[in-house]
Amino acid sequence: MMNRVFAIMVFIGVPISVIGAIFHWPSVIMFIIYCLTIIALASFMGRATESLAIVAGPRIGGLLNATFGNAVELIISIFSIQAGLNEVVLASLTGSVLGNLLLVAGMAFLIGGIKFKRQKFNVYDARHNSGLLIFAVIVAFVIPEVFSMNLNLTNTVHLSVGIAIILILLYLAALFFKLVTHRGIYQDPSVVDDEEEEVPEWKKGKAIGILFLSTVAVAYISENLVHTFESVARSFGWSELFIGIVIVAIVGNAAEHASAILMAYKNKMDVAVEIAFGSTLQISMFVAPVLVILSLFFSHPMPLVFTMPELVAMVTAVLLSIILANDGETNWFEGATLLAAYIIMGIGFYLL
Repeated sequence: MMNRVFAIMVFIGVPISVIGAIFHWPSVIMFIIYCLTIIALASFMGRATESLAIVAGPRIGGLLNATFGNAVELIISIFSIQAGLNEVVLASLTGSVLGNLLLVAGMAFLIGGIKFKRQKFNVYDARHNSGLLIFAVIVAFVIPEVFSMNLNLTNTVHLSVGIAIILILLYLAALFFKLVTHRGIYQDPSVVDDEEEEVPEWKKGKAIGILFLSTVAVAYISENLVHTFESVARSFGWSELFIGIVIVAIVGNAAEHASAILMAYKNKMDVAVEIAFGSTLQISMFVAPVLVILSLFFSHPMPLVFTMPELVAMVTAVLLSIILANDGETNWFEGATLLAAYIIMGIGFYLL
């Protein structure tokens, strides 16, 4: 039933989004239309990811979902850098880290935990991701902030580019480690696979095609959505920082939100955790470094220097998510804890 509703929303929402953008309909109305259409498109991305996860396994399925989901934010951020909105880009990157670790994982743990008393996932993958999260956020993001206090802008940019290259190389090495050299070696014996063999809703080619087309549509609508933020901010009294950290991050990662919650509801926690944590790693170790390098080709280079509230929030989110997920199992209360942390930070950034 819901799939049919989302399909109707897509077939109506996408043409209206195009027409509204061409004829410049009121920003507040288009803001609502864009958001609803992106949510509907996210459901298609979730179903495509589920089909790919059945065919290719949870790691590849989660990785594909994170990649296509983050492509939206990458496109939005490139346009923002071109316009000189480096602070908004850094805020949206912060929002993605907080959103994935606290909001996405929190909602997935909460919804899945309400249906199932205990949910387990691969503890070895969780610990592997934990180490990368500590490196990417606590080491690679904090170091530029510390050294920038005694460096001029040019040297800070040089330091950021060096760190960006190291992050990209380590991220590619991590993928090679998980998908090639050590694929299937670290299996958690406590997770018993007693489910019946599932049949994917869509075949691999169709699922990839739908995932690609949905991402293109989401990218187009998201770009138009960004242009409504200024008017909507004036109407609701939101700051640019709040828009970047909360609104842009939530909308830009709508596909991952829906997919992770759907997987957790079906007790496919390996995929749900891979989406939440894998997307965070991809944002911090690939998307952010790529944006730093691409910014060199524009008139406003973007150093990898966040504000102190952004850094503290990200470090706190990393430590909290690691503590709760490092045992390889979760429940609804842990999800509520992550959501509570996200709400507290959201209030703080709203008041800033």
